[in-house]
Amino acid sequence: MNEPRTGTGPIVFPTDAPITELAQIRRPLSRVPSKTAEDRLRRAEEDAALVAALAKDEVGALEQLYDRYSALVFSVALRVLHDHALAEDVTQEVFLRIWRQPASFDPARGRFISWISSVARNRALDEQRRMSRRRRAEDQDEDPVLRLPAEGRGDDPAHEAVLADERRRVHEAMRDLPDAQRTVIELAYFGGLTQTEIAERTGDPLGTIKTRVRLGMRKLREALTDLVEQRPGGHDDSGGT
Repeated sequence: MNEPRTGTGPIVFPTDAPITELAQIRRPLSRVPSKTAEDRLRRAEEDAALVAALAKDEVGALEQLYDRYSALVFSVALRVLHDHALAEDVTQEVFLRIWRQPASFDPARGRFISWISSVARNRALDEQRRMSRRRRAEDQDEDPVLRLPAEGRGDDPAHEAVLADERRRVHEAMRDLPDAQRTVIELAYFGGLTQTEIAERTGDPLGTIKTRVRLGMRKLREALTDLVEQRPGGHDDSGGT
């Protein structure tokens, strides 16, 4: 089958222990008896047959592949991500891909174990890049809206008056936000916390925190558009942040 399959519900992978435990109980490679060429060939043929069975919607074939390779996939992902939860997510995604797109594996191009290891590593690297982009977005203040003017030296009354007016307008715009949005923005921009840290502090889901920040910043930009455009670097004509 060439078209991805979505299914009607989540796939339940049978296992008597969490993926992390399965990975932990795997014997070190030095203690695993080496397989003969005949053993490797037989396993490769079995794997190819199981993948072929997936095209016929045989969930049992997926269960067998999961039992065989979930610990391997988890270990590969963990080596890249160094995070058990993320490695477990990647493991689930890899096997869901196999279920939805069994034709993506071509036995003529190599063994299934090599292919699934490569898929796991590539998916983990994608997740690593995504997390890096997210952290940079959280840790870097790319929005000029909340760059509060610093206190002046007092030697230019006119400039001091402009700065005071800007600070007043930012604080007023903040007061007009819903409490939940104002709280997360204060923690992020004035408290120096990342969105992940805010979620941990408040007990709210990370997705909820991100939505509140996004909505709150949108309202602030609308309220302070003219102020932002007047600041150096406050608009994107040059293509920079």
